Amino acid sequence: MHSVSPLSRMRYQLGGALLVAGLLPYAWQLALEGTWRSDNPGLLWTLTAVLVAIVSGFYALRAISAYPGVKAGIFVIPAFLASYAFVFTLLVLTRIDYVRPVLFFSVLACVGWFLTIHASVSRARRMTIAIAPFGDVGDLRELDGVEWLWLTTPSLPDRPIDGVVADLRADMPDEWERMLAEQTLAGTMVYHVKQLREALSGRVLIDHLSENTFGSLMPVAAYVGIKRVLDTLVALALLPLFAIVFAVLYVVVKLDSPGPFIFRQQRVGYRGHQFTMFKIRTMRVPSRATDLTQRRAAAITADEDPRITRIGRFLRRMRIDELPQIANILRGEMSWIGPRPEAHALSEWYAHEIPFYAYRHIVRPGISGWAQVNQGHVAEVHEVHEKLQNDFYYIKYFSPWLDLLIVVRTLATVLTGFGAR
Repeated sequence: MHSVSPLSRMRYQLGGALLVAGLLPYAWQLALEGTWRSDNPGLLWTLTAVLVAIVSGFYALRAISAYPGVKAGIFVIPAFLASYAFVFTLLVLTRIDYVRPVLFFSVLACVGWFLTIHASVSRARRMTIAIAPFGDVGDLRELDGVEWLWLTTPSLPDRPIDGVVADLRADMPDEWERMLAEQTLAGTMVYHVKQLREALSGRVLIDHLSENTFGSLMPVAAYVGIKRVLDTLVALALLPLFAIVFAVLYVVVKLDSPGPFIFRQQRVGYRGHQFTMFKIRTMRVPSRATDLTQRRAAAITADEDPRITRIGRFLRRMRIDELPQIANILRGEMSWIGPRPEAHALSEWYAHEIPFYAYRHIVRPGISGWAQVNQGHVAEVHEVHEKLQNDFYYIKYFSPWLDLLIVVRTLATVLTGFGAR
């Protein structure tokens, strides 16, 4: 087993942060006061707040970094600014005395420490994982970002290995099972193929329904309720700003092409209930569809769709056309983050073609989601199948950390126009 850099270990990262960003600013303040023991309660409260901010920011960063395709260094500044802002707000609201220089230098030291760590770790070689050649492991080598070693004998090669992956439900010869057990005892990570595939691809295979990390099909009820409250509070806070934006866009859209400002469409949402979703109209008003085939065609937006207006193309690229869905959020029909709701005609089609399609309705649909930031707009059945794998991944790992990651990646998506049609 090869040696691992101490900076990649959790205890060294957190311990170093507590020392560099916690105890050192505290000791520096004591030196300024000319004493080794301060009777200033504000300094002790500041130290406590700093330690809480470091620990909470560290675990938030680790939680976000666990998802596929995440470069942890990008989230260092937002994670710790958020944790320090939280403890600072508590200090202000509770009117507790605190020492501003200690808090300020702690933020700088903490961010600098973790940026240095992630810059160092990111320069390390990519992971090398050995594959035990039994069961459902053949497609692993198609996943990027890992050097795969296909084992032919129940022993590891004489070179650095980050872990072994095996289909732990497959029947293996005794010597292979013995090797996996021995490697586990020796400290080598042994992964089950299902979990590793999900972690690297960001998708959940849907050949059958898959339980979440708590062993059930239902998402965590507590977070469902908390998320609903947060959705409403954010929507209410943004409503005055959106009202100004809508007033300007109303004039622009009406001048660009005839038709209503708001486009309404029946979508399938939370627990399979239909609702009317609102968008800013970005297409010319079509003739009324009379049969199912025409309704499906009208619901699908093709590449370079000629129905899209000049201003509509810009609104779609920047995702501004989705803003009226703030009304759907306030009505409890949607969330800021979740699987995108499909048009009723398309949803019926997909449900007929794809098993377990209806399971994506177990959470509220969102304005943005895991599939949108990873895949973009889709329409064909084979693309929907992949999108559904992304949706199932979101449902299985339903958490505030995944939502926060999607928010950040949505901002990047808006700036690049990824997946827009």
